[in-house]
Formats: sequence, C-alpha cells, structure tokens
Amino acid sequence: MSAPTTDRPPEASPPGATAGSAAGGDSGVVPPPVRQRRRPDPGHGRGILPYALVLPALLAIAAVYFYPLFRTVVMSFQDYRRRHLWSGDAPDWVGFDQFTNIFSDSHFWGVTLKTVVFMVVCVVLTMSLGLLIALIMQRMSAWVRLLVTFALITAWAMPVIVATSIFRWLSDSEYGLFNNLLSRIPGLDFRGHNWFLETWQGFTVIAAVVVWGAIPFVAVTLYAALTQVPKELVEAARLDGAGPLGIFTNVVFPVIKPVFQLVATLSVIWDFNVFVQIFLMRGNNVEPQYEVLGIYSFQLAFQSASFSQGTAVALVAVLLLSGVAVYYLRQLMRRGEVE
Repeated sequence: MSAPTTDRPPEASPPGATAGSAAGGDSGVVPPPVRQRRRPDPGHGRGILPYALVLPALLAIAAVYFYPLFRTVVMSFQDYRRRHLWSGDAPDWVGFDQFTNIFSDSHFWGVTLKTVVFMVVCVVLTMSLGLLIALIMQRMSAWVRLLVTFALITAWAMPVIVATSIFRWLSDSEYGLFNNLLSRIPGLDFRGHNWFLETWQGFTVIAAVVVWGAIPFVAVTLYAALTQVPKELVEAARLDGAGPLGIFTNVVFPVIKPVFQLVATLSVIWDFNVFVQIFLMRGNNVEPQYEVLGIYSFQLAFQSASFSQGTAVALVAVLLLSGVAVYYLRQLMRRGEVE
C-alpha cells in the first residue's frame, strides 16, 4: 500500500541563487549585475561657448599688441614723415632702405653694443643680489622675514617714475645725498660732483635704479623656490660631508634652476627695454652717450621726424628679443610638462 502524497508546491529558490544552491550546494549568492555608468564624451557639449568666452581677451590682446606690431612692420618699409601724419597722404614704399641706412650707421652698432652690455650688467647684479637676499631670508626668524618681505613688496609696488625721481634727487650735484655721504669720508670731496659728466658713472646711477626696482620680484620668487627644496636632501648632503657651497651647487640650485632660468629670462627682456629710467634721469633730453635702443628709436621717430627709421630700429629690437622670448616660452612649456 503506497504512502499518501501531498501536493505541496516546491520551495522557491532565493533570488539570485543558482541551481546548485537550490539543490543544497555551497555556491554563494550571485550579486545583481552592476550597471556601468557611461563616461561622457570629452568633446560632447563643446560648442561655441568656450571660444566666445576667450574672444574678448583675444580682441584686447590683438588691439594692444598685434596691431601696433603690424603697423611697426608696415611703417619700417615706408618713408613715413611728419607731413604724412598731418596730411593723411599715403607714404612711399622704400623696401629695405630704412634697414640699410641704420645698419650702415656706426652709431646704431654702438648703441646696440651699449644696450647689450647695460642689460648684462643689470641682469647679473639683479640675479646675484636677489638670490643672496633669498638665501638670507631662509635664515631669518619668521617676524623678521615678514618685515623684509613687506619692505620688498613695498619697493616693488613703487611706480617707476617715483623711484627714478628719488634716485635723481640722491645723485643731484648740489643737494644729493650721495655726494654728501661720500664727502664725509676722509680724503674724498664730492661736493658739486656731477655723476653724469662721465658716461660710466651716469650708467651706474641708472643701473642702480633698474636693479633696485627689479630685486624685490627676484628675491621673493627665488625665496618661494627655495622653500620647495627637500630638507632631507640637504641633511643627507651635510651628513656626507658636503660644505655650504657644495650643498648649494649640488642640491639646492638644481631644484631651483627652472625658476632661476625663468626669472633671469624675464630680467633680460625687461632690462633690454629700459626706457623710462634713462629718459627721466636725463630730464627728457637724453644725450647721445646715454642712448640705448629704446631711446635711440624714440629720438629718431620724434626728434628727427623720421617715424619709419624709428620703427625700423624698434623692429630690430623686437627681432633681437624674439630668441629670448622663444626660450622663455620653451622653459614654461617644459616646466608645465614636468609638473
């Protein structure tokens, strides 16, 4: 006689269980499938809006820089004089005659050499003194370093016209502080001394103005770079027996070298284009012995009324600085790739 059977429905397997688990197997519960989020396309949604946002800046740069540069190039191949400025007549095209005239002038080459020498002296003094101040700032206490930084930033924020006027008063032949202090030294008599009778003395005063105004930026920037030097490397070099000079040349300077090169390149560009300091120190009437390329271009354009020759000299100065500008941009790009 057979046992009675019951019509009980089979127990339902838990959600996600496999057939083996339903049969009493040891396999785990299968997690529900994960829905992967779709990554947005980098180019999706990029319409004209980004270009519209940068368009005002591009127009401003073109108006301030590119259009004057374009006009400089055009005028250097013309014979543009004062009568064309007032009459509105189109000047004659003369080709490379303006460049031929200035390249055949010995005064132009003397001015160019003087500009390069003045720039090199100013850059070397600026970078040396700026680096020295940055190294000294590392050894200062916090509050003294704060005061020095405030003084540097204050000097940097001073307008060039004000700084030049102060140095012009300091070097005055009658009431200048330089003459007064030097005359107090036994054996020296600088009463009524004119610093600008001798060209090298005059350029010394002008270089002092330029270097004094550039040191704050260099010192603060290099100090910021020095704070990035790992202290562990310095301590390891000191334990290995390296002296202060060896630590600086082999440990510290390689770390700050990219920043040092960028600041030095900017100093070359700024000191090559010195104009205001010389123009104001000589009372808006610069003698030929104090002419650099910027002053020489201005004198040709506005005193000799030869705008084309002045723009030709300015274009030569731009071409001379183009190599420095390209080097500066390469350093910026290289540093960006490293970071």
